[in-house]
Amino acid sequence: MKKFIALILALMMGFVLAACGTSATESSASPTASTEPSAAPVELTVFAAASMTETLNQVIELYKTVAPNVTIIPTYDSSGTLMTQISEGADCDLFISAAQKQMNALDVTKDATANPDKLDFINPDTRVNILENKVVLVVPEGNPANIAKFADIDNAKLIALGNSDVPVGSYSLDIIKYLGLDIAALESAGKITYGSNVKEVTTQVTEGTVDCGIVYATDAYSAGLTVVDTATTDMCKQVIYPAAVLKTSKNADAAKAFLDFLKTDEAMAMFEKVGFLAVK
Repeated sequence: MKKFIALILALMMGFVLAACGTSATESSASPTASTEPSAAPVELTVFAAASMTETLNQVIELYKTVAPNVTIIPTYDSSGTLMTQISEGADCDLFISAAQKQMNALDVTKDATANPDKLDFINPDTRVNILENKVVLVVPEGNPANIAKFADIDNAKLIALGNSDVPVGSYSLDIIKYLGLDIAALESAGKITYGSNVKEVTTQVTEGTVDCGIVYATDAYSAGLTVVDTATTDMCKQVIYPAAVLKTSKNADAAKAFLDFLKTDEAMAMFEKVGFLAVK
């Protein structure tokens, strides 16, 4: 009988110890099992100049490895079109323009000449010049019109330019004026065809519907076009790309973080590969 009671007590003690052990294990395991909550998902809308399309898409893919919780939705068009959309209330967190003019028009800190409507969309504390581009003369495959330099433009039957209200078009007009040519006379002679952004100009040259076109060096690279001449700073203004977070951004901190990433060595290497230059 005593042996039986001893056995029962031993079994009961075993159950108690097992229960305590399980509780202790669970107690010690619980801190390890709990993990930091993942960052909340963020969606950023980025308006960027059309000339950035291919490269910025690659940078956005790279950024996924840095901030996997951030989804970036880019919209590419001429800087003038994007500026108008922002001024009309389009949702946008970050604006990257291909010229200062369009950025200035949204920056209330600029004078009445640059911002006549006193629009107040840009956070000036975030504004930064991130890239420089070059304006180049490109020709279709085979260069049938034998265009070798900007001075040969007058010999072309048809030239593709950007509209005057987009940066590449403004730079092109500077070059035409520098060459001593009359844009109105060229238009009257039917020598000019316009594109609403630089991609449309690039397409016309690629398809061979024009003898030459004036685009950015980066677009020429992306489209595989032949560059026959590069504009100097005497021929047109320096092509600087400013960027800034908008005051209307619902995710200003995340937008600023992405803007900072664009200036990193990793991102800049991608931009420089296609012909962009870092702004010193």
